[in-house]
Amino acid sequence: ACVQCDRTKKMLDRLAIPYVTIDVTQDENAYTRLVADGWLSMPVVSADGYEPWSGFRPDHIRALNALIKEN
Repeated sequence: ACVQCDRTKKMLDRLAIPYVTIDVTQDENAYTRLVADGWLSMPVVSADGYEPWSGFRPDHIRALNALIKEN
């Protein structure tokens, strides 16, 4: 039921960027870690070599895609 999560996953899929989904409504430990780290909204996207962000951020997804294609 998270619109921002759905839009993020659709854009990642469209760009063929692999990802792992962790449902914080099903994983209490993941939820607790994110809140303890100061995250207030979902999704939280974390990728090696890129600063984590939250929410649907097409600009960050495009930048991540460019970074992946460079390597």
